[in-house]
Amino acid sequence: MEQVRVGVVPRPADCYQDRQAAIRLNATPDENGPVALTQAATYVLVGMGGVGKTQLAAAHARSALQRGVEVLLWVNAATRDDVISTYADAALRLRLPLADRDDPERAAREFMTWTETTTQRWLVVLDDVRSPGALRGLWPAAATSLAVGQVVVTTRLRDSALAAVERSMVEIGTFTEKEACSYLSAKLEEQAIDTVQVSALARDLGYLPLALAQAATYICNADIDFATYRRLLATRLLSGALPSEMFLPDDHERIVAATWELSIDQANRAEPAGLARPVLYLLSVLDSGAIPQFVLASPPALEYLADYMPHIPQTNSMSGELVDEALRVLHRHCLIDHDRTSTYREVRVHQLVQRATRDNIAAQVGFGSKLFANIVDVAAYSLLSVWPSVERDQLGQVLRANTAALHQNTDSVLWSSTIGAYNVLGYAASSLGKRGQVAAAVTAHTDLLLSATRHLGANDIGTLSLRHALAYWQGKAGDMASATVAFEELLVDMRRVLDPDDHHFLSVRHNLADLMGRSGDVASAVAALEEILVDMERLLGPDHRDTLTSRGVLAQWRGLAGDAVGGLAATEDLLIEIDRVLGPNDPNTLAVRHSMAVLIGQTGDTARAVASFKDLLADRLRVLGPDHPDTFDTRHNLAHWRGVSRDATGAAATFASLLADEMRVLGPAHIKTITTRYCLAGWRGEAGDAIGAAAAFEELLTEVMKLPGPKRDVASIRNALAYWQKKAEQE
Repeated sequence: MEQVRVGVVPRPADCYQDRQAAIRLNATPDENGPVALTQAATYVLVGMGGVGKTQLAAAHARSALQRGVEVLLWVNAATRDDVISTYADAALRLRLPLADRDDPERAAREFMTWTETTTQRWLVVLDDVRSPGALRGLWPAAATSLAVGQVVVTTRLRDSALAAVERSMVEIGTFTEKEACSYLSAKLEEQAIDTVQVSALARDLGYLPLALAQAATYICNADIDFATYRRLLATRLLSGALPSEMFLPDDHERIVAATWELSIDQANRAEPAGLARPVLYLLSVLDSGAIPQFVLASPPALEYLADYMPHIPQTNSMSGELVDEALRVLHRHCLIDHDRTSTYREVRVHQLVQRATRDNIAAQVGFGSKLFANIVDVAAYSLLSVWPSVERDQLGQVLRANTAALHQNTDSVLWSSTIGAYNVLGYAASSLGKRGQVAAAVTAHTDLLLSATRHLGANDIGTLSLRHALAYWQGKAGDMASATVAFEELLVDMRRVLDPDDHHFLSVRHNLADLMGRSGDVASAVAALEEILVDMERLLGPDHRDTLTSRGVLAQWRGLAGDAVGGLAATEDLLIEIDRVLGPNDPNTLAVRHSMAVLIGQTGDTARAVASFKDLLADRLRVLGPDHPDTFDTRHNLAHWRGVSRDATGAAATFASLLADEMRVLGPAHIKTITTRYCLAGWRGEAGDAIGAAAAFEELLTEVMKLPGPKRDVASIRNALAYWQKKAEQE
């Protein structure tokens, strides 16, 4: 079986040292199998920051992969959402029953159930647990009769909530004197001939692995001896500012601050001189686990960094190449880990380094300073500037993790931005919905709205915009009643605080009108959209994206109101305009083509509808990718109109192909997956297999009844089951 890996295991540190704790992790009562994970066990690696807990866990994970573990999850477990998201991804990768991309909580529960019953060998690493509450209800199975997995947790918390009978607490301290001296000797070789000075420096640094790495790098780069570094260190230990609340003993706080200051001073002098420090400033507010390099080379970041290097000639201005050089400098000085071989050339930064960097800024100018506010603004706009309009891979998830870290690291500073840098939070939340995780988008916007109300006030445009987004995604999630009430209440409040011609006001009116149509009141939707379109053309102009979007939605609802010919004519006219303004590959242009194909079918020209959907599918595959929700919608409609055009066999085959991909991407419990199964069963019957159709509907009904919450489409499934059972009896 192919190994399933979810998450990225950190690379081994330079001159990685085997340690006594690794023996406990790899121990097993049964060495006969192909892998040493033959009995369930949970290990909690606990210790202060900088002692190497993550490196120990990563080494264990790499060893498990080599020994044949079949499923490996590396979870950045700083927040509950991080854990749930990774579990949900694993459930979908394993194609577990009831795994639903739109309901990560349910998918996560499916994964935990799988750990209780599977015979496959698995390993889950929960790295950097910061609160026991983050794991409430999220501990994978341990010590069951079938369990063949292992859980490894890393944390700085010595909390009784993490202890349990089936969990083994492993205290990870600093290096032993022997390990520390061995590390320095391996790293520095010729400079480490003086064993007395090696031992003394190891003792000065408290045997802390993080500090030892920075010190060794400094000595090597500066080409100095141990005694000289010890004198420099002593000076910084006496005068350096202490970082606050780093979960370290007082002496180690001083050591981390001192080694950080020495290392960053040296790095900042290296070419490109002056760039290492501001780059590290940006890195200090983002996700410690994975920061894509191109975030730091985005236009907002380059403009910010250029201010630190005024000596650069205009002909050789700030560039991504210079940023790459600065990252290599920071990497060489052990301030970051820069992985050029990874997909996005990610940067990892130890949280202690991040904290020391932020505390250094605070010591210089304070967290309320313009410098820190500017760093926060630049980080936010850098994320926004690189966010793809269409998410075709895992980049969106990486950017959402960085946005969450930015929020956590800078909270009140981010919300106090005078240029709306906090908008990145709303964009990240909406990106979940665009990716197909509509329920997750609702939850994210609900949480953000509470923060916005607290920080900005109820009448701020940022708060109102989040209310708008929440109502929009509630409607997309199928909660029409709540969405309608939310939109109507929002309109009342907007009339009170905004000009009626404000574009935010127009957008809310448009989405409420569209919601009317989707709720069944098509006539009211058409009337409202006609009024809105007049205002949009007057205020925004006929070529504005929002105006063109309203024209498309109006044409669609006119067609669905019974005027398919008129709706089609309006859509064809619109397609010419939107193609001219936005281009043929814009998602809005493709959406208009989708509506046009539907209306073509509704006019009775099913053959042309099938041809239109075939052409559209080719373009959506090219522009959006095979797993985008809009691509799935086009494949669904292509299958439907094939059936309507009397090609029941072709319809069933197309639905079967679509179902396989929806099971993989959305999960078996997603409403679109269930709808596709319903349609596939029906067209199988129409193609002549009444017995197969009846069996498929019976299986679907059984599985839908097992789903938690309100039962979806049960009456329709029961009616279809009865119909095809009767047909089957007649065969």
